Amino acid sequence: MPDYVHLIFTPLTNTQKMEVTSLAEIMDAIKGASAHKINKRLGRKGAVWQAESFDHVLRSSENLDAKILYVLENPARRGLARLWSDYLWVWKKAYSNSFGAVVGL
Repeated sequence: MPDYVHLIFTPLTNTQKMEVTSLAEIMDAIKGASAHKINKRLGRKGAVWQAESFDHVLRSSENLDAKILYVLENPARRGLARLWSDYLWVWKKAYSNSFGAVVGL
């Protein structure tokens, strides 16, 4: 999307500390790295992203398939592509859902 980003991911777990990387840490890292690259490419400095973000944590895989489909179909709903698979900026990796089924493209 030209004005926002959808991400679906599984946070890493630090097995030595027995803790999951927080969503705030993940978003800070993504926003920081991408803002640096965007500003460098555009030859400017300053904020790229809003300080806050809307997030929704899925506590189980019950809605994961529906959320992935929603994100994938968003470019077509917005009129940016005829099919989600035609949109240049979509990347989707196959995953295994809670029932052991591998869900792919």
